[in-house]
Amino acid sequence: MITNSSAIVLKRFPYGESSIIARCFVRNNGKLSFIVHGARRKKSPRSAHFQPINCLDLVYYYKPSKNLQTISKSSFASTWKNIPQNFKKITFSMALLEMTDKCLTENDPHEDLFDELFRSLNSIDNNTNNDNLNFWYYQYQILNKLGFKPDFSQKDQNNSVLPDPYKSTNSKIIFDCFENNKSGYEEKLSLSSQDRKIISNYLNTCLKIHFDGIDNFKSLKFMKETMG
Repeated sequence: MITNSSAIVLKRFPYGESSIIARCFVRNNGKLSFIVHGARRKKSPRSAHFQPINCLDLVYYYKPSKNLQTISKSSFASTWKNIPQNFKKITFSMALLEMTDKCLTENDPHEDLFDELFRSLNSIDNNTNNDNLNFWYYQYQILNKLGFKPDFSQKDQNNSVLPDPYKSTNSKIIFDCFENNKSGYEEKLSLSSQDRKIISNYLNTCLKIHFDGIDNFKSLKFMKETMG
């Protein structure tokens, strides 16, 4: 069946002499892997299309029983102006992609989570500071949209102790914003290293409970360092 959808490229791997396999978060079908013929040739526009973080419009042949789908057409749906020029923004964006890739299963559509990922990337691209708020907010939305919405009153979950989410001055304000579908930008808070540690530790603990291998991300280790 030929179909079309917007997609965000999560990862790519070389395949054969001239092709790649691209893993994408497709709005209509969830996480899919595509074989992209000729994408490693210098003159192929698909080489530029299928880079991580890119948002594309795809036309593709979709067979749920196949591990690899085939691309018919691809084009940019949106381009990022500032992310490619800023190492910190690249790192935050790649962390979002790694987390998405790890938490999603193949052929499991989550249109609302796709929209959240796009909004988070767009916000990272357009805002000059507090990229960590985008990152935390997307962590919260992954838990929320995939059926594991945090209950901040809980002390433990699945035999694991949960850290106190309200232990710092501003952490409750931020988590209240998240519960009201706001990232916290509008509060214009000056977050301390303790705020960052409490918020990050709570969300990472929740993710580790529900998703295997979440603490093995290189980009998440970097995020912990930058968040203090």
